[in-house]
Amino acid sequence: MTHSHLLERNHHEHVPVAVFAGSLAASRAVAAEIAALIRTRAKEGRPCVLGLATGSTPVSLYAELVRLHREEGLSFAGVTTFNLDEYYPLAPEQPQSYRRFMRTHLFDHVNLDPARTHLPSGTVPKPGVDAHCSAYEEAISAAGGIDLQILGIGRTGHIGFNEPGSPRHSLTRLVTLDPLTRRDAAADFGGDQATPRHALTMGVRSILNARRVILMAWGQHKADIVQQAIEGEVSSRVTASFLQEHANTLYVLDAAAAGSLTRYRTPWLIGPLAEQGLAWDERMTRRAILWLSQLKQKPILKLTDEDYNEAGLQDLSRAHGSAYEANLVGFYQMQHTITGWPGGRDPAKAKPGDAPVRPLRAASAGVFPKRVLVLSPHPDDDVISMGGTLCRLVDQGHEVHIAYEVSGAGAVSNEAAWRVLAFVRDSELADKANTTRLDQMCRALANGGTVETAPELLGWKALIRRHEAISGARVCGVPENRLHFLDLPFYAGEARSRRYGPADVAVLAKLLDQFQPHLIYAAGDLDDPHGTHRLCLQILRDTIAQAAEKKAAWLASAELWLYRGAWAEWPLDEIDLAVPLSPQEVLRRRRAIFRHETQKDQALFLGEDRREFWQRTEDRSRRLAQAYNALGLAEYEAMEAFRRYAPTDFVRTAAL
Repeated sequence: MTHSHLLERNHHEHVPVAVFAGSLAASRAVAAEIAALIRTRAKEGRPCVLGLATGSTPVSLYAELVRLHREEGLSFAGVTTFNLDEYYPLAPEQPQSYRRFMRTHLFDHVNLDPARTHLPSGTVPKPGVDAHCSAYEEAISAAGGIDLQILGIGRTGHIGFNEPGSPRHSLTRLVTLDPLTRRDAAADFGGDQATPRHALTMGVRSILNARRVILMAWGQHKADIVQQAIEGEVSSRVTASFLQEHANTLYVLDAAAAGSLTRYRTPWLIGPLAEQGLAWDERMTRRAILWLSQLKQKPILKLTDEDYNEAGLQDLSRAHGSAYEANLVGFYQMQHTITGWPGGRDPAKAKPGDAPVRPLRAASAGVFPKRVLVLSPHPDDDVISMGGTLCRLVDQGHEVHIAYEVSGAGAVSNEAAWRVLAFVRDSELADKANTTRLDQMCRALANGGTVETAPELLGWKALIRRHEAISGARVCGVPENRLHFLDLPFYAGEARSRRYGPADVAVLAKLLDQFQPHLIYAAGDLDDPHGTHRLCLQILRDTIAQAAEKKAAWLASAELWLYRGAWAEWPLDEIDLAVPLSPQEVLRRRRAIFRHETQKDQALFLGEDRREFWQRTEDRSRRLAQAYNALGLAEYEAMEAFRRYAPTDFVRTAAL
C-alpha cells in the first residue's frame, strides 16, 4: 500500500486507514499489494490464497488485476480463491449469481484454474446446507487459510452477509438478509419480491482468521457506516467493527467514503488545525459554525464566546477576534447562498437597490438570457430533484434544455406496460396484425408469464417513460423541441455489469458542443442505489476533460451545479446555491412529478425510503428550509440546494 496514503492514527480511529482521492487510485493500490503477494508466493513456490468479495466496490479492483495479467504478465496459476458469499437459492448461471459475477469480472480473464476457485453453492438442497457450509470451512483450512481477504461494507455495516446481530464466533452458514440489504439488491432482481431472502456467507470468525484483511469502501453513501465501523465501539450491530480486533486490517477508502471520519468532518475535535496541516479557510469556517449552531440549537448570531470555548473552537473565535465577528462570517456565507434568481437577472430590467445574484460567477453573471442544460440521468430526476428551480429558470426567461441520459425502461413494471398496451389494443388504433401481437403480449404480462420479445417490450417501456418526461417538462414550461433523449449506450448492459466508454462520452460531447451552455445542472447524487447517477457523473467528467483538452471556448464561461436526487440532500456546509420556493411552486413541482405515472405508487426501486418520490422531495425541501430558518435566516416554504463545481476542478477529478 502506498505509504503516503496511510493516515497517522488518532484517538478516534481504532483501525488503520488509507484514503485516496478516488476509487480507481485506491483500487490500483490494492491490486498492487495483491500482485506483490502473488509474485512473492510464486518465488517461494507456495500457493497464494485470496478471499474475494463481490458487488460494485471491487469491480475496479478486478479490472486492474486483469490489466496486470494482460499487460504485466501477472500469473494466477498458483492462486486459490474463496468467495465470501452467495444468494440462496440461486443457480450459478443466473445473471445475479456471484459465480457469474466473478467469471464476468475476473475468472474468465486471467489464468486461474477453475478447480481452485470456490464459492458457496446457491443450489445445495436445504437439508444439506449445514454440511456444505462445514465443508467450505474445511476447504479453506486445507488450502492453508486465507492470506489476504478483500471486503466491502454494506449500508447495515455487514461484511460478507454477516448482518447486524451476527456473533463474532460465527462461521460459514445460511443467513436471513436484512431488509435494507435486500432493497439495495432489488435493482439486480427486478424488484423486492424477486430478491432472495437468504444467503450463504462466510462468518465473522472465518473472515478474522485471514492473515491480512483489506476493506474497501467508495462513495458518500458509505461514509456514515464507515465512520461507525472505524470510530465506534466493537459491536455485533455493525459487524465490520469486529475488524478492530484484527491485527492486520486496513480500511482503504476514497475521499467521499472517508468524509464522515472525525479528521475530515470535525477535525477541530482532534486538535488545533495548524498541527494537522489545515487552516480556517472559508469552507472549514462555515462547517464549524454550522456544526456549533446545530450542537447548541441556536441561531448563528446568538452563539457566544462560551459556546465556542466549550466546543473546542477557541482558535476559530480568536482568528476572527470574537464570537460575534465569527458569527457574522458564518451568517453571511449562508445568506449569500440564497437566491430567487438561479440564472441571474435581466440587466435591462435591473432596478436601483436590487440585490446582487451572489452565487453566480462574474464571468457569466451579466449574460442574459442564459443557455441552461439540465442533465437528468433518469427521465424523472429533473423534476424530482430540481423541479422548482427548473420552473424558475423557465419563467425568468432563460433558454432551458433538458437531456435525459438513459431511458429508465427497467423501472417500468410489467403491470404498467400491460395497462398501456391493453389500451392501445382495445382502442383499435393498431391494425389487425399488430392487435394480435398486442393481445399475445398483454396475456403474457397479465399472467406473469415470460415475454418472448424482451427487447421489444423494453423499447415500449422506454417510450412510456419518454412521454412521461415530455409531459412533466411541459408542466415546467419546457417544450418538446428542447428535450434531448440521449439513450447513452452503457444502459443497454446488465445492471451489475454496466460500464461507460468512449461512445457514451461522444454522445454527451456532441450535445455540449452544439448547445454550449452557460449553466449545467447535473446529478451529483452518489447515494443512487442503481449506480446510474454515478456513471452519468463520470461520463460528464470525461466529457468536460475532453472539452478542456480541445480548449472549447464555451467552457471558460460555463458554470456547473450539482443537485442531489431522491436519496439524500447536500450537507448545509456544502451548499453553494439555495433556491427558495413558494407554496405554489411546490405544488407545480408536485404536478410535474405526478406526470411520471409509472413511478407513482409502484416504482420498482424506491430504495430504503418507502415513500413516493413526491413525498420525499417535499419533505426534504421543507426540512432544508427549516434548517436555514433554524440558523436564523429567512423562513421559506421549501428550498432546493446545489453545490458548485468549477469545470477546471471537475477536470482534475476526471481520472480518479
